[in-house]
Amino acid sequence: MNHYYDRSNLNRIPELMKLSPQAAAAFLTFEKEIYHSSEVLPLKTKELIAIAVAHVTGCPYCIDVHVKRYTEIGGTREEMFEAVLVAASTRAGAVLSHATHALSSIEDTQQPPIKETEQQSSRPDCFC
Repeated sequence: MNHYYDRSNLNRIPELMKLSPQAAAAFLTFEKEIYHSSEVLPLKTKELIAIAVAHVTGCPYCIDVHVKRYTEIGGTREEMFEAVLVAASTRAGAVLSHATHALSSIEDTQQPPIKETEQQSSRPDCFC
């Protein structure tokens, strides 16, 4: 087996696309529309957004592809790093704001216990 994040793994994308050609075609059409047909945002801005998102999702393939595209159209290291820091700050803010749910959960545990039959109908299990 090759290294888990070996760039050559991307050469297998056509193999994946053959497994579901309609969905793959729809994805490629969507990607073309966003990056090349829609002109509301300049391509440089789109690639900068893609770099920031790739860092949030943690995809080394996306980081590599979008950084290369961005630098080819004149993007700088400073711009990329600032975008990554904005993404990191936004992600950290989301984690912090979601902590309010932890407070609500603590408060819920301080309420009188719910009967098992009520609990099954009123509280969904975590699906993540």
